[in-house]
Order: sequence, then structure tokens, then C-alpha cells
Amino acid sequence: MNNFIVRTITGIIFVAAIVASFLRPEAMVLLFAIVTGLTVWEFTGLVNERPGVTVNRFICTVAGVYFFFAMTYYCSDIYGGAAKSVVFIPYLVTVIYLLVAELYMKQEDPINDWAYTMLSQMYIALPFSLLNVLAFTASPEGLVLFNPILPLSVFIFLWMNDTGAYCIGSLLGRHKLFPRISPGKSWEGSIGGAVVVLAVAYLLYVFDSGQLSYLADAGFRSSGMLTLEQWLGLGLVVVVFGTWGDLVESIFKRTLGIKDSGSILPGHGGMLDRFDSSLLAIPAAVIYLYTISLF
Repeated sequence: MNNFIVRTITGIIFVAAIVASFLRPEAMVLLFAIVTGLTVWEFTGLVNERPGVTVNRFICTVAGVYFFFAMTYYCSDIYGGAAKSVVFIPYLVTVIYLLVAELYMKQEDPINDWAYTMLSQMYIALPFSLLNVLAFTASPEGLVLFNPILPLSVFIFLWMNDTGAYCIGSLLGRHKLFPRISPGKSWEGSIGGAVVVLAVAYLLYVFDSGQLSYLADAGFRSSGMLTLEQWLGLGLVVVVFGTWGDLVESIFKRTLGIKDSGSILPGHGGMLDRFDSSLLAIPAAVIYLYTISLF
């Protein structure tokens, strides 16, 4: 019971912090820059426990956080102009350094170090940085505006999918989804979670289309960016790739022989445990939204 209470309190604070951060662009950027740093630090600490692996945790973490800020700078169009892409140069220099440094480290298996170093950036830093692509959008007049609906919707879909999958799976779950990796997941639960997400996607469409414009007083603004069909499609994309993201982290932990990735969130484990689904769902959402914009 005590663990349930701790888990519940932590969950409420966790959700409240993420939702509140999207009320202001500065808060979103600061929170997810911290999340990026903590997650990269946690990941590199875990892989460094493997035999023959020595990843530079500090530089990997700083590089990941810098890349997040660089994407913010680029996507938010703070200063404008084509020259703003120069902000990525220090990050590229850092990546080159991490590769060249292995020449002088005299490690038994430098390929492992290279692989885990690059994975910390591609698996963690890049997906979180893509939140900026969702959050900062251009208006028809060419102005870059902060729109929290799209990035926040990804997390709402993930939370609702987890809730629906758990409830339906507990009641009706019979057929295992991935018994080798995650015995607790069932096809019934996954379908139930998807149905819940579709219902939430409809509600987000209603809000985004301005039919609930009075909620704008809370700090959100309707954009009417997506049709109902596009919102439903986004919901399904997040469900599928969020589930895969969860399974990817599960096989990562099974490979390392650990139950939780960390203990920074009481009752919920580590940062990877809480953001595993989003690490695939965010890039997938970006790809989906860019794809539908072409047609």
C-alpha cells in the first residue's frame, strides 16, 4: 500500500510537471533539457557497467543537452536567418572528438564505446530534441509560433494508451503480445489502449478546432492544424510506436539484467522507464506530421 501511495504521488507530480511546462515555451525547453541530460546520464551509467565498455558520461550528457538547446534555437527562429544552422557546429565537433578520442584510449573493444556513445545521442538526445519540431510551427504569414498542443498530445496519447491497455488487459487479456520481452502485455490490452486513444484524439480535435475555445484561458491556443482523420491517425501512430518504444527499453533492460533503469522517480524507476515509449513515439509523430503535410 505504501508503494502504491508513493507511486501515485510521484505519477501525479510527473504528469502535472509535464502539462504545466507546455504552458510556456521557456518552461518546456528547460524541463526537457533537464530530462534529456538525466536520461543520457542514466543510460551511459548503465552501459558503462557492461564489461569492456567505457563511455564518457559527462561529454555525452553535455552533448545531448546542447543538441536539445540547438534544436530549440533552430526551430524557434529566435534570431532567424540561414546562418542560424551554425549552432550545430559545436555538436558536430563534439561527436568527432568522441570518435577520435577512442584512438588514444587503448580500450579493448572501442567499437562498443563508439556504438553506445552514438546510441545515447540517437536513442535519447535526438527524440527529445524533436519536441521542438512539434512545439514551434510556422503560421501562414511565416511567423514561428509556440503551439503546445502537438507535443503535449503525444504524451497524453501515451498516458491514455498505458491506462487503457492496463485496464482492458487486466480484465480481458488472454493473448500475449510479446511474451519473450514483456509477458504482461496482451493483444486485448493493446487494442483497448488504442480505442481509448482514438476517443481522446477526437476530444483533442474538438479542442484544437476551437469548439472549446474558452479553455484558452488556461494558456492553450487552438490552431485547427489537423483534421479529425489526421488526429486519429496521429493517435494510432503514437500507440504503435509508443508500444514498440516500451518494448525496446524492455529488451534493453533484459540484456543488462536489470528490473528498473534507475530510482530517480520513487515508485516508477528511472528516466528511461518513464520516457521509453516517447523515445520512438516523438520521432514517429514528426515523420507522420511531415508526411501528411506533403499531401
